[in-house]
Amino acid sequence: MTILSQIDSAFLRYLLANGCEPGARLPSLDEISNQIGISVGKLREQFEVARMLGLVEASPRRGIRCLKYDFRPTVRLSLMVALALDPQAFKAYSTLRIHLETAFWDEAVVLLSEDDKAHLHDLVTQAQDKLNHERIQIPYVEHRAFHMGIFCRLENPFVLGLLEAYWDAYEAVELNTYADYSYLQEVWGYHERIAEAITQRDYVTGKELLIQHMRLIDKMGVAHELPVTRQQLRQLQGVAV
Repeated sequence: MTILSQIDSAFLRYLLANGCEPGARLPSLDEISNQIGISVGKLREQFEVARMLGLVEASPRRGIRCLKYDFRPTVRLSLMVALALDPQAFKAYSTLRIHLETAFWDEAVVLLSEDDKAHLHDLVTQAQDKLNHERIQIPYVEHRAFHMGIFCRLENPFVLGLLEAYWDAYEAVELNTYADYSYLQEVWGYHERIAEAITQRDYVTGKELLIQHMRLIDKMGVAHELPVTRQQLRQLQGVAV
């Protein structure tokens, strides 16, 4: 029994049997329908599944094109359904993310280039500038980029997809919350020390700092770092905005 025979979609089987090279253009659905012998209506439904899986895209000008395989769309869709059913599912997924980062730390950090390490320091500087600005900005974008930057050289689409989906979910469940200012300062203090440990190739210390940083979530609950309203910013501890 072949792998293709396990896939219950004529369109996906067609796609994979023909290589699905990133950037390759496919015939129209009418043409594919004639080739594989199923109706255009059914084929369109199966195409939509492939699109949601991130395998293809379609536009009026360029037609249907294959995309590079990415695990994230599949995980993200299922994760958003889980969160819609039960928002507490985020806590379970957050635990998975913590284990992933600690498990793949050793493999990931040795792959980082000097430019990658410099970028981590730049993100720390950008985040601290936002926190120390007269009008405080919450460095959520930098936080995501910092953590994903540590693992950017991993050639494992499944690990990267799971981690990217975590940040998508993080944003989805945190839209109306914000963080305590002292907590944010502590978080970015850890990030600064982690970046320095990586730069110095002191990977053991860096991993210990990462684990300590993850424990802040247990102390504070789920981390809150998305953009907030002016009124919410005024409530940050002892900070004038």
